[in-house]
Amino acid sequence: MTMAERFHGWGWFSKSAISNQISNQHSTIKNLIETAMLRRSLVTGATRCGTALALLASVLAAQEHSYTPADIENGSRLYQSSCAGCHGTTGDSVPGIDLGRGPFRHATSDTEVAAIIRSGIPGTTMPPSGFSDAQAGTIVAYLRSMAATSPRANAGANVVRGDAARGRTLFEGKGECASCHRVNGIGPRVAPDLSDVGAIRTAPELQQKLIDPSAVVRPGNRYVELVTKDGAKISGRLLNYDSFSIQVIDANERLVSLPKSTLRDYTFVKASKMPSYRDSLSADEMTDLVSYLVSLKGLRP
Repeated sequence: MTMAERFHGWGWFSKSAISNQISNQHSTIKNLIETAMLRRSLVTGATRCGTALALLASVLAAQEHSYTPADIENGSRLYQSSCAGCHGTTGDSVPGIDLGRGPFRHATSDTEVAAIIRSGIPGTTMPPSGFSDAQAGTIVAYLRSMAATSPRANAGANVVRGDAARGRTLFEGKGECASCHRVNGIGPRVAPDLSDVGAIRTAPELQQKLIDPSAVVRPGNRYVELVTKDGAKISGRLLNYDSFSIQVIDANERLVSLPKSTLRDYTFVKASKMPSYRDSLSADEMTDLVSYLVSLKGLRP
């Protein structure tokens, strides 16, 4: 006996009405099942599509950085012989530039970095070179390798819990940092420009500098004392020197350029002119000041 016949025998509904109702319910259930299966199929398809896109992106990224050990070794030789004289062996000797951090200010891809190595950057001290495309590519390989192994490339090292706003107040007030340093076009030039110091230095490096300024004095931040042949003494922050001349900026922000032939003596000052904040700032103030310095990433066009 069917369900419709049983309900009809009890006298509740007509047989045809019961059959229609059961048929409608079966149809509704079937539609619900089909809808659920369609949704599951769409979700599965979207997941697979997203996975495929992510995999494709990973493959493309890997292709751009798929350098061989030979590429890196050849690039290292070229870098040390032709680039380290200005940039230093660790890539951080030019003020405002740190090749060991990975990101580059004027380039976003390896192809663009190689083009800069070959053509230089107009209006800057970065000159063009005589490298071929292949040679420039090996130098990029070495730079990528250096960034991958450099502790300065660790973004986590720049996570600071201090208050950057309070740090700025300290920078401009109690710490008197703004009396020497320039930030985003404001301030004197007697000390290094800190506009993008957060992009090229880690928080631990900045804190060490505040505590013990003379622990690390980079070549681009050195001071020099000059004595001319007529006995005049000049001191200032070193801007440039070569086989024939020396350029410094003195305490009055004057650019002084002297031929070496006019000098009796010149001495590079080993100690930093910057004062230590070990005893003048509390631990919280130090953290706030470091937080502000880390936030300085430079003005970008």
